[in-house]
Amino acid sequence: MSQGARQSGRTSRRVTVADLARAAGVSRSTVSLVLRDSPLVKRETRQRVEEAIERLGYVYNRNAANLRRQTSDMVAMVIHDLTNPFFAELAVGLEEALEAAGYVTLMANTGEDPERQRRVMETMREHGAAGFILCPALGSETRQIAAMTQWNAPVIQVMRWLPGAGLGSVAPDYALGARMAVERLLTLGHRRIAFLGGSMETIVTTERVRGYRAALDAAGIAADPALIVPAPANRGGGVQAVRHVLALDRAPSAALCFSDVVAFGALDALVAAGLRVGRDFSIIGFDDIAGARYTLPPLTTVAAYPKELGRRVAAALLRRIADPSEAPENEILAPSLVVRGTCGPVPTDVTEATER
Repeated sequence: MSQGARQSGRTSRRVTVADLARAAGVSRSTVSLVLRDSPLVKRETRQRVEEAIERLGYVYNRNAANLRRQTSDMVAMVIHDLTNPFFAELAVGLEEALEAAGYVTLMANTGEDPERQRRVMETMREHGAAGFILCPALGSETRQIAAMTQWNAPVIQVMRWLPGAGLGSVAPDYALGARMAVERLLTLGHRRIAFLGGSMETIVTTERVRGYRAALDAAGIAADPALIVPAPANRGGGVQAVRHVLALDRAPSAALCFSDVVAFGALDALVAAGLRVGRDFSIIGFDDIAGARYTLPPLTTVAAYPKELGRRVAAALLRRIADPSEAPENEILAPSLVVRGTCGPVPTDVTEATER
């Protein structure tokens, strides 16, 4: 703390964190963050807490607090695919926030293997991790993930979440982002719009598809199952998915991709097929990772703000570390559509064919 908590004879009993919270008009978790010198607390709020400390004569025993926690200053980030550039950007925002609060981040990649995920989580738990940030591997069991609520350290899911696990999560509004993207394509005259990439076994894909369908329904267009093409969420999956839809009897004129990385592969396949991106065929990605603005043409995409997501999940975890009694919450961040060069009006020949 900038002003040390001092002993005072002005109280007849030991002042508690709850006393300080009441006196300052803040939550117990906010008081705990102030006591740990966290940068997450606004200056005005910190000042109110410090004034309450002075007024009530609270003494903070840091050694006792460390013994109660029985943890290190390590936070574990366990991700299903660290090769994905989205998670690299998310990790930067996460590490910046955690380092400022005095924590070191240890990362592990599960490679979509639930058993490897279990081993990694258990090992980090044995080493006294203060908290866990988890993007569950494909095939994770809700029962196994929910058991982590009994751990002596908070666990927060990021990007993916298992309904009913009771851990809390931080993620973008996938359905809203997908709906915004499809609405953009509809305003450009496209009617046969594909959804490319992702696994229908994950909530992050089903939520995107839900938004995709909602936009089509609102426009009075029935979603064609043939245009919803699951594929690996990587560049190769984008190539594979575009080749598939171009071979259909009634090929689409546009597509929303599961992610920017899938969109990169889709762009490769369209160019290889001799199509002009943004003129013959329109593409929208999802994430807005750094590389999205450097494709040719630059990629129109749904911005999910990975660094901000990292900061938000760090803040949520720090609140739970400071106050383990705080109830888990599901935080959803609103995305936005970034319009660049890969989507344009539906080609004239496609419009005429639709009208016939």
